[in-house]
Amino acid sequence: MSEVQVDVGGRTLTISNLDKVLYPRTGTTKGEVLHYYAQISPVLLPHLKDRAVTRIRWPHGVEKGSFFEKNVPAGTPSWVRTAEVPTTGSRSGKGDGTIRFPICDDLATLTWLANLAALELHVHQWTVEPDGTPRNPDRLVIDLDPGEPAGLHECARVALLVRDALAERDLTCTPVTSGSKGLHLYAPMPDEGDGGLDSDGTTALAKEVAEALQQEHPALVTSVMTKAKRPGKVFLDWSQNSGSKTTVSPYSLRGRERPTVATPLTWDEVEEGAEDELALDQFSLEQVLERVAELGDVFEA
Repeated sequence: MSEVQVDVGGRTLTISNLDKVLYPRTGTTKGEVLHYYAQISPVLLPHLKDRAVTRIRWPHGVEKGSFFEKNVPAGTPSWVRTAEVPTTGSRSGKGDGTIRFPICDDLATLTWLANLAALELHVHQWTVEPDGTPRNPDRLVIDLDPGEPAGLHECARVALLVRDALAERDLTCTPVTSGSKGLHLYAPMPDEGDGGLDSDGTTALAKEVAEALQQEHPALVTSVMTKAKRPGKVFLDWSQNSGSKTTVSPYSLRGRERPTVATPLTWDEVEEGAEDELALDQFSLEQVLERVAELGDVFEA
């Protein structure tokens, strides 16, 4: 096993197997994954700030097995920031479990995670206080998941409907490709201190929007999770607002055949995708680096 030591932000990390191919279809190596995360970190890290990170790891590449990891693994460096978060059951008085998540707020931690082949970084819609206490969610997310033969074109059409439905509720939203099949829409929640919506409240709001659009556009939209109900329609997954659920972070890689990325879009791009079936596709890591060099973080804009 080849190893090198590198200094990242004043931290010494041991990096291994840079030549290991993690995406056989494209020949993308672990070294290239580490390079991507280092290059994208200025726009990625703000989306991870103060958020507990669930990782999906592919230690032997995307054609082999993967596993979810919530707790920090054995051997985690002492300088990695962590948060002890109560499990869902303990929050409702049904248990006293906790999960010790990593918080990825610097390049050294991001590099450490990438070296573990944590290709996908998933986060909740809430952030944590400095002591690890979860805050109320600061955003609402709706996952647009197309059922074949529907694809990104249909997702773009539905995204415009969701945008209008949220605007009627005085909420704006930002579109992001999922890096897989569909789109994610993020709406920042008003900062109302202790009076803001909790995860149950944002889940109920997202479900209300999904069910209303299903009623208005039954041939195109479904809010029902049953896969048998979804062919040719776009499923509006409102459940990812649950306090225990996570969504892949903007700018995270995906563990697909190709190294695609969850990529923020402009609404002009979504409108074009709604008109032209060929206008939208999932972006590769190379395309995303070029895109950010040209446009910056359009999510932030």
